[in-house]
Amino acid sequence: MTASRPNVVVRLLKGFAMFWWDFLVGDTPELFVTTLLTLGTIALVSVVWKFNVVAYAAFPLLVALALGLSVARAVRSLRS
Repeated sequence: MTASRPNVVVRLLKGFAMFWWDFLVGDTPELFVTTLLTLGTIALVSVVWKFNVVAYAAFPLLVALALGLSVARAVRSLRS
């Protein structure tokens, strides 16, 4: 057994974490962050402040905003 070779469990955990990072974040980290912010905002509005109607109305607006920001970023990167 050599000390330089990583443990099998560590390699499996690292591979598992890298898969999920690539799957969730991938090429567009801004969509991952805006998804977390959108879900957090909806959870706060709905659960903490009990404004369910506002949460239902805000969700599609926040998703459309996130999509618009992502498309604007992609267009900007293509132009430069």
